Amino acid sequence: MIDVPVFNMSGQQTGTMQIDEALLGGRVRPALMKQAVVAYLAAQRQGNARTKSRGMVAGSTRKLYRQKGTGNARAGTIRTPVRRGGGVAFAKLERDFRVDLPRKARRLARNSAILAKLRDNDALILDPIELEQPKTKTMARALRAAGVSRGCLLALGEPNPVLFRSARNLPDTDVRLVRELCAYEVLRRPKLVFTKSAFEALLADPVALGGAKAAQV
Repeated sequence: MIDVPVFNMSGQQTGTMQIDEALLGGRVRPALMKQAVVAYLAAQRQGNARTKSRGMVAGSTRKLYRQKGTGNARAGTIRTPVRRGGGVAFAKLERDFRVDLPRKARRLARNSAILAKLRDNDALILDPIELEQPKTKTMARALRAAGVSRGCLLALGEPNPVLFRSARNLPDTDVRLVRELCAYEVLRRPKLVFTKSAFEALLADPVALGGAKAAQV
């Protein structure tokens, strides 16, 4: 079992919550996390760069003049890459950089990332969060009081417009629903901060979050 500290908005530790490592796969899998990160970054690439080869540009395919007897260098069609208006020698074509990764593997990679944060004491729970209206300064002060000074990933249990708008403009801070987390986003920030509802969702529904079943992969 891992004890996760619970802090209030004043930075005082008010208790701990426990989580069984088995819910998150039992061990950290670095190789699988790397695969998930590579797949995520590959999916972000647009791959829409495109130029026309000599076979794609408009122009006649007729040989410009005969091969011999003119005194000029040999020449083929007007679409050759060496002529103005011709095609590109090594044309770029649209490309899909996406890497397929099974859903169970993605979930298990995310759980390994969360488990790594928990083991390294880089995860905490912020509760209660009392904000009547969006206030970035108040949210920044609460995170700083809890020891989060170099950015974090804030995981929410359910949509919370006030909390989202309070934290979205903080530097190096991401706000996500716990069910939308991925390995890359968990590993990208130094700290992982849960709301109490997000952490309870992680405990209560390990199958949907890639826990027990994904651990069998």
